[in-house]
Amino acid sequence: MGSAEKSIKVLLLGGGEAGKSTIMKQMKILYRGGFSKEEQLEYRAVIYGNMLQSALAITSGMEHLQIKFDSPTATEDGKKLQKLADTVEEGTMPAELEEILRSLWRDSGFHTAIDRSAEYQLNDSAA
Repeated sequence: MGSAEKSIKVLLLGGGEAGKSTIMKQMKILYRGGFSKEEQLEYRAVIYGNMLQSALAITSGMEHLQIKFDSPTATEDGKKLQKLADTVEEGTMPAELEEILRSLWRDSGFHTAIDRSAEYQLNDSAA
């Protein structure tokens, strides 16, 4: 085995959402030339799913904390998000969902809920 093929084993310990997988992904980017196109497409689907789940968690948190949307458009889009979430194919981002997420992101009530995420369950990756 040549020096270029030298391998090192690493044991990463930590609780959920501690960043163990993130460290390994960063190491791959830095030392192994990054991700293949196939891996990139797989991660895209994961990211789309995380975006949807996070938006749903934030709107649910808004209900729980009694935070109102600041615009009628965002209020309507919050309702559309709930309905659309059940019909979206996992790992996809239809144009309608993308526009709803953009609309919610522009709403200050949505951001207030993000700022208060310690008061409900929201993954760190969402904020």
